[in-house]
Amino acid sequence: MARGVYIHIPFCHQICNYCDFNKFYFKNQPVDEYIEALGKEMALATKKHPNSFNQIETIFLGGGTPTALSPEQLERLLNLIRTYIPMHSVTEFTSEANPDELSEAKMRALYKGGVNRLSMGVQSFDQNLLKKIGRTHSNVHVYETIALAKEVGFQNISIDLMYGLPGQTMAQWTDSLEKAFALDLPHFSAYSLIVEPKTIFYNQYAKGKLNLPTEDLEAEMYDVLMQEMEAHGLQQYEISNFAQPGFASTHNKIYWENDEYAGFGAGAHGYLGGLRYSNHGPLKKYMDAVDAGELPIVHEHAVTDAEKREEQMFLGLRKTAGISHNIYEEKFKETMQMHYGPVIEKLVLDNLLEHDDVGIRLTRKGRFVGNEVFQQFLLED
Repeated sequence: MARGVYIHIPFCHQICNYCDFNKFYFKNQPVDEYIEALGKEMALATKKHPNSFNQIETIFLGGGTPTALSPEQLERLLNLIRTYIPMHSVTEFTSEANPDELSEAKMRALYKGGVNRLSMGVQSFDQNLLKKIGRTHSNVHVYETIALAKEVGFQNISIDLMYGLPGQTMAQWTDSLEKAFALDLPHFSAYSLIVEPKTIFYNQYAKGKLNLPTEDLEAEMYDVLMQEMEAHGLQQYEISNFAQPGFASTHNKIYWENDEYAGFGAGAHGYLGGLRYSNHGPLKKYMDAVDAGELPIVHEHAVTDAEKREEQMFLGLRKTAGISHNIYEEKFKETMQMHYGPVIEKLVLDNLLEHDDVGIRLTRKGRFVGNEVFQQFLLED
C-alpha cells in the first residue's frame, strides 16, 4: 500500500547547471495538455491499484518547477489531484518552488488547493554563486517570497542550500547559513554538489573547466553545517536534512524507510505492489500512452527479497535514527545479523556505525563517508 504520491512537473523557465532531472523549457510546451494527461494517469493508476491509495499520507509536487505553472494551471492540477487521490489521510502536501516565480496568486492557489508545505530552492545567498549554477533569483526574492508565504498562511516552509559549489569558499558558505537562519524557518535541506551526467556542469567538468572545492574543504563545510544547525536548534534527522521538532519531512521519510509510493508524470519513478517502475520521459511518449488508456510505464522491476534487504539498509542508514531491529525483523522475519553481522561488526570497529539493542545508525564520523558505508551492505549474491 502506498504511503505517498509524487507528481512530476517537468517544466522550467530556466535550466540549472547541475540538474539532471527530466525537464523541458516551458516555452512552446503543451503544458495544459500535460496537466490533463496527469489526471488521466492518476485515474488509470487508482483504477488498476484500487486498494493502494486508501492511506496516502503525503503528496509532493516536484520537478522541474511546479511554480513555473500559472495560477490557473495550478488550480486545475490541484483539482485533478483531489479528484483521483483520496485526501482523508493526507497530512503533508508539499510543492517545490522557485523564489522568483512564486507570485501571490500562485501561492494562494497552492494554499487553497491543499498545499501546506513549501520547499524552496534557494541554494545560496551569494549572487555570484547563483549565477554560476544557473539560478535567476536574488536574495530580495527569497525574503519577500517567504514573508508573503507566512502572510498567506504557510507555516511549514523549507529551503534548500548547496555546498561544494564551483569556486565556493568557506566564508560564502557560512554567510549563506547565517542568512538562512535569520529567516526563522522550521526546516532546511543542505546538499553537496554532485556532478551528474547530461548536465552543463558535467560538460564543463569533462573539459577541466569546473573549479570545484577540495574534498577536505567540502568535508569542512559539512562539519560546519552540522554544528550550526545544532546550535540553532535544528535536529539532523537525515544526512542532508534538519528540522525543528515536528517538522521533519514525512514524504522523504517514505523513501528512506523503503515504503511504497506512487509516481506520476513524465520521467517519474514509483514503487507499488513490490514493483519499482519508471515512466516515459519524453512528453509525447508519456502523453500518447495515457491518451491510449495505458499507464505510461517504460520500465518495471520486481524487487527481490535480497534487494529489499539491501534497500532497507542503505536507505534506512541515511536517517540519523538509523534502522530499528524490530522494524527490520517485522519486515523480513529475520535479524539483521543473519546477513549483515560481520559487516556491522567491522563498521562498528571502524567507528562508522553505532549498534545497540534498538538498532544501528551512522556515527558522526560515518556521516562524512555515508556512501562508502552504504556500499558495504550490497550483497554479492
